[in-house]
Amino acid sequence: KPRFVAGAVGPTSRTLSVSPSVEDPSFRNVTWDELVESYVEQIGGLVDGGVDLLMIETIFDTQNAKAAIFAVDEYFERTKKERLPVMLSATIVDNSGRTLSGQTIEAFYISVKHAKAFTVGINCALGAAQMKKFYKMLCDMNTGWCHVYPNAGLPNAMGGYDEDPEIFSTNLYDYAKDGLLNFVGGCCGTFPSHIKALADKVKECKPRQLPELPKYPVMQLSGLEPCILTPEKGFQLVGERCNLMGSAKFKKLVDAYKWDEAMEVCLAQCEKHADILDFNFDSD
Repeated sequence: KPRFVAGAVGPTSRTLSVSPSVEDPSFRNVTWDELVESYVEQIGGLVDGGVDLLMIETIFDTQNAKAAIFAVDEYFERTKKERLPVMLSATIVDNSGRTLSGQTIEAFYISVKHAKAFTVGINCALGAAQMKKFYKMLCDMNTGWCHVYPNAGLPNAMGGYDEDPEIFSTNLYDYAKDGLLNFVGGCCGTFPSHIKALADKVKECKPRQLPELPKYPVMQLSGLEPCILTPEKGFQLVGERCNLMGSAKFKKLVDAYKWDEAMEVCLAQCEKHADILDFNFDSD
């Protein structure tokens, strides 16, 4: 059987969305540009090493993931090499089904769908038994391939994992029998014995069929929650003053790096009950 090597691009120990300082929620210990250059360097090493695809994984902060996606495009644009397929893999922190930066799995998917990833899925996080409902939500949203590679259950008091190969593979067979799997594997606490048991358990199951039509063939936006503009939503008020072409005041503040004052423009639109904010930084 053919084997392919996925080069893992991890989340790093820094986050663009959350302040590491309790006293200053605006503080960040890394910038977008620094993170992009770090990712470009890592991607270059992986490509030089001969990987077949790139896997941006264990995503706890979608902004970090966007920096990694940007870095992939930046690397291949700089080098003129053929772009490799990209897998995107989020991790949820508890039974709320949210990433560490607060997004639901549906909101995460909407945030990264522009990347046209080879596959989008969930890894690490909870054990397979607890993750199925969140993975099913992702399958409902994603018109492309999905993947899941969970931990061998939740970590125990000693930092280990209690699911043996039989339990682990049985939990994931529950996904396979329902036709939810395109790609499947294991993360923390799993060993070759877990993967062998899993492969044996699911080999007769049919893979997930891609939907002929998207479940939501309408505009999809997201913040921490998904915003799917179905006809039932009715009229939506879009605040356009966070737009360099829509507000001279906002443009002047941004050009002067007066971000706190620029944020007041955004807050004013929220106070006037805008449903959606249109951020646009394209300008001369």
